[in-house]
Amino acid sequence: MTKGPTAYLICGSTGAGKTTYACQLATQTQGIRLSVDPWMQGLFGPDWPDPLTYAWALERVERLEDHSLELCKQLIPLGLDVIFDFGFFKQAQRQKITSAAQALGAQVELHYLDVSAPTRWERVQQRNQEQGETYALQVTQGMFDFCETLFEAPDPDEATLIHTKL
Repeated sequence: MTKGPTAYLICGSTGAGKTTYACQLATQTQGIRLSVDPWMQGLFGPDWPDPLTYAWALERVERLEDHSLELCKQLIPLGLDVIFDFGFFKQAQRQKITSAAQALGAQVELHYLDVSAPTRWERVQQRNQEQGETYALQVTQGMFDFCETLFEAPDPDEATLIHTKL
């Protein structure tokens, strides 16, 4: 029996290494990576309010999720794997994408990158300084701390959970 297309949901808090992991997974699976950070920066960066508000950002992330699902309607029937590099801070987000991908006939794997907060903050500071391949925007200590209050770690009942302790 051949394996059908898979939707990979990459989940983890700020600085967990989601984009690096998603890039590696895309190479390994020859899948299509859909990544929220460069889309946010490219499409909405010039219009960001000062100060940036959570409600403003969340509305746009939800639009990008909907757009990514429209892309999946084309990719999954072609048998292509899709890697969602969206962070998936909330269980409701993960369930929305899981249900939609399954309705399109894809298998779903949730890859949770579990990394300690001090390690993630060190990575964020390094990424801010180097502004390398996975850099999309400057993450301040305040942004990092705020994101810590939002993140809901996956529970074992969510999709096919791949728990990666880094």
